[in-house]
Amino acid sequence: MAAPSPLSPDAINQIKRLDLRARTVVRGFLQGLHSSPYHGFSVQFSEHRRYSRGDDPKTIDWLVYAKTDKYYIKRFEAETNLTGYLVMDLSQSMGFTHRQQMTKFEYSICLAASLCYLMQMQQDPVGLITFGEKVQASLPARSRRGHLADMLAHLTNLEPAGKTNLPACLNQVAAMLRQKGLVMLFSDLLGDPEPVFAALARLRHSGHDVILFHVLDEAEVHFPYDGPVEFEDPETGETLTVDASGFRADYLQNLADFQQEYRERCGNLRIDYVPMDTSMPFDTALTEYLISRQARF
Repeated sequence: MAAPSPLSPDAINQIKRLDLRARTVVRGFLQGLHSSPYHGFSVQFSEHRRYSRGDDPKTIDWLVYAKTDKYYIKRFEAETNLTGYLVMDLSQSMGFTHRQQMTKFEYSICLAASLCYLMQMQQDPVGLITFGEKVQASLPARSRRGHLADMLAHLTNLEPAGKTNLPACLNQVAAMLRQKGLVMLFSDLLGDPEPVFAALARLRHSGHDVILFHVLDEAEVHFPYDGPVEFEDPETGETLTVDASGFRADYLQNLADFQQEYRERCGNLRIDYVPMDTSMPFDTALTEYLISRQARF
């Protein structure tokens, strides 16, 4: 049996302080890059951007190509900062877990804290927006010393509660953000997807890049239930009793269709859609962030 990942939720959950969790995840992630075929790229990605048609081939960094099998060129100093916004879903449904040690919300908070820590290492300004039925709090994007502590302190004190209105809040976020940047959204996406796509399109039309982290509990992905089971909507209190054994195939197909719709529609909008569950190691999200960051330049 393979040894559990040091960046697995179970391993990280043994660390109680959020700042230490974030530091452990990021350092473990960067160490993993150093020990992989991407050795050295972890300290170089902030200095390069992807080669694009029209760039001078003489500017290609062949050492980076040898390590990544991709074409990158040196970036100019003015290109080196990326403004990021962590956008957190605070709805009650995010507080669900079946048997994992972390709820969807705790998992998302740890992901967000790790991304915040990584961005601060790169001297990238990062801000935070939280929402339920409406936007509840907003910390401006900054890169100054001490801002990381402010961000982590705010993340530590968040709790999931109440309902959510994701489309309305995304429209509100699009109206709030004056500076173009990378919007990193953490949500379980429960609800009608059509108005969500319209709101995401508005964010893209405003010039923002978007990474959508679709965070589900492991049980929501694999449906490990048998026999009669009563399910309760955490936001409305409504209950539904089903024969889980007979319902499993339909449920899993509906989930696959739902995720595929998000994958295709987000692809059309040039949004990175990242389905995750609470059993996945945290380095998956950091990899997606780095890929998106590189692609911007």
